Amino acid sequence: MIRLFKPQDIAKLVELWYDASVIAHDFIEKNYWEEKKKEMTEIYIPNSETYVYEQAGQIIGFVSLLENYIAAIFVAPAQQGKGVGKALMQFVKQQRKTLTLGVYAKNINSIAFYKKQGFVVVEEKIDEPTGEQELVMVCS
Repeated sequence: MIRLFKPQDIAKLVELWYDASVIAHDFIEKNYWEEKKKEMTEIYIPNSETYVYEQAGQIIGFVSLLENYIAAIFVAPAQQGKGVGKALMQFVKQQRKTLTLGVYAKNINSIAFYKKQGFVVVEEKIDEPTGEQELVMVCS
């Protein structure tokens, strides 16, 4: 089931985001993600339009939107490859005509996933906080 997030979901979402981020972004120091937990809890998730994927009462994925920008889409590591991310992506595609996102160029698995969902690379840039190359992708 996909539903709008509730404030009591934030701790679980931040935990899921952190666990998935450390694995997907192993080219970035772990403490970078640790330092972002407070911002995720207090700023990013509360100020975005966030939907959670819940299964058997457990949150196993979520997607956060800022207008037409996918600010976050994460699936619990143990649940990846089971259609959760695809379901979340299909859900937000029904909400918006055009979607944009940023992804680290070294995050090969996510890039492949986004391409399967119809996204194409439209720009390459450097992510200032990490110094990593980031791809901007669009789906319309």
